[in-house]
Amino acid sequence: MTAPSTYGPSTQARNLQWLLTDLVEEVPGIVSVAVVSSDGLLLLSSETEPGAAPAGEDAQDPAPAPLARLKGPRGASADLATIVSGLGSLTTGAAQLMDGGSVKQTMVAMEHGSVFVTAISDGSLLGVHATPDCDMSVVAYHMALFVGRAGHVLTPEVRSELRQSMENTP
Repeated sequence: MTAPSTYGPSTQARNLQWLLTDLVEEVPGIVSVAVVSSDGLLLLSSETEPGAAPAGEDAQDPAPAPLARLKGPRGASADLATIVSGLGSLTTGAAQLMDGGSVKQTMVAMEHGSVFVTAISDGSLLGVHATPDCDMSVVAYHMALFVGRAGHVLTPEVRSELRQSMENTP
């Protein structure tokens, strides 16, 4: 059964959250991760605490890069979801204009960080905000692993459950 029980989220929802948390904790340079539905709503997120050193960085380093200080209704994860949704729409439109087929991954490298967007399934997207010194190939590889593990679990029922849990989060 995928519906949430009176005791919390379903097994599938907990597994997806675990995979997201594992991605942030295991891949050096990842600051935050968001899973966004095809209609642009934040389904899942995992981020470091504001001001905390991103995974793989020394806690003695100075303040994180400016992108780590995103603000919004739910902090950096809401802003990342907005960015991921916008990049997904933009690149899908560009691919259609260029007869390029479906978009597999988008990467934006900036002076103070990078944003990666990968299609999961059914229009859902995985977005990662990373530090400027991250190993881009390692981040892309681990995103592909996440998509391979999570894509079949992100059913309409689980997406609905995740959407409801995000709406109920203060």
